[in-house]
Order: sequence, then C-alpha cells, then structure tokens
Amino acid sequence: MDFGTVIWIVVLVIAPVAAVLFAGAFGLLDQLGRGDLAIDEPPPPPPASGPRAGGHLARAERESEIRQLVQARHDRQAGRGENPVDVESEVERLVALDPVDDPLSGPGEKDRQDAALRLEVRQLVMARNERRAARGEPPLDVDLEVERQMADLNGL
Repeated sequence: MDFGTVIWIVVLVIAPVAAVLFAGAFGLLDQLGRGDLAIDEPPPPPPASGPRAGGHLARAERESEIRQLVQARHDRQAGRGENPVDVESEVERLVALDPVDDPLSGPGEKDRQDAALRLEVRQLVMARNERRAARGEPPLDVDLEVERQMADLNGL
C-alpha cells in the first residue's frame, strides 16, 4: 500500500465516521456541567408524600410522633433515676393542647397564620412555665400570657 491509498482510505472511510460522531457530540456538550449538583438550575420539587393535612391519617401520625417523643422522655427520666412521666396521660394532654386538629386548616390565609402563631405562642408559654416551676417560681396564667403576647405581636 502506498501513501496515497492510505490517505484515500482515511478521507473516504474514517472522515465521514468522525464527522457523524462529532455531530452527535453536540447534544452531550449542551448537557455538560448540568445535573443534580448544578448551581444554575433549581432543584426538582420533592414528591408529594405523607397524609393529607387535617385528615384522619395526619392526626394519627401526629399522635404517634407525640407518643414517641413522650416515650423517649419517659425512658431518659427513668434511666436517670427520676420520676418518669405517665406516657398516656402526657400524650392526651399534649394532643388536647390544640383544640383544632390542624392549625393551618382555617378559611383564610390570615386566620391560618394567626392560629399557627397562637399555637406556637401557647407552646412557648407552657415551656416557660415548666422552666419557672423548675426554678420554684409561680407559673403564669397560660391564656392571659398568650393573649398578652399576641397583643404585643399585633401591635408591631
């Protein structure tokens, strides 16, 4: 084979194959640098999972999670030699704290925000009362303190 034959083989066989491969690479070049860790693209939305808010399953799941947390507190107190809490009565008390099953199920956005805020303020006041009782101070009236703090927040 002489040098001229080799050149014709390269030109007629290998060059078209290389051109087809090169043209197909442009789709890959557009995707280069993209993916799950790319900064310029927003992450995909998480798949909808879990029970419908305010439904029977959501209430059952909420009670189950509360029960797990109270049971863990009971186990820690028992392990330290302290007087452990009664799990069932504590779960009933915590579930009964919120008279509405779902604070976000009100008719309007403002009502939902107020209900959620009121619930959070109530929980903070109750936690403050527990700390006051641990220090030997008299507890605050929960309802009055919630109303006072809500009035302060609404005045902002």
